[in-house]
Amino acid sequence: MKDRLKGFTLLELLVVIGIIGVMMALATVAYAQAQQSGRNTRRKQDLVAIQNALEQYYSANSFAYPVGTCSVAKDHLKSAWPVDPSSTATVTIPYSENCASTSSYCVCAGMEPATSTAGNSTTSSCGWANSGAYYCVGNLQ
Repeated sequence: MKDRLKGFTLLELLVVIGIIGVMMALATVAYAQAQQSGRNTRRKQDLVAIQNALEQYYSANSFAYPVGTCSVAKDHLKSAWPVDPSSTATVTIPYSENCASTSSYCVCAGMEPATSTAGNSTTSSCGWANSGAYYCVGNLQ
């Protein structure tokens, strides 16, 4: 009897390649979700930093919040005004701010994906709820 070369058949190789392909697809989806979660966490941290800056502004300016744009409180931030983690633009979209009176403010960020329930508001105008596509912070005083 002739000695045959021992190795893998074409069918076995195709099965292994198919299994590796499925595993790569699952890993890609998990990685994308982890990136979204990381960006959402960064947005929440940025909003807390903005909230702290606005509260410091309140204390330093005769107990009044800024009217018009909240970004006048940027001098009270430890670093520059936050940038959305998914873009290089300054905080505008998906961030929204409402500094309409000297007694209150609201700053919101859109969570990913847009249908997310990771936030605490259903609208970017601080419609407070238990969940929603927006995460908002408001005045503490």
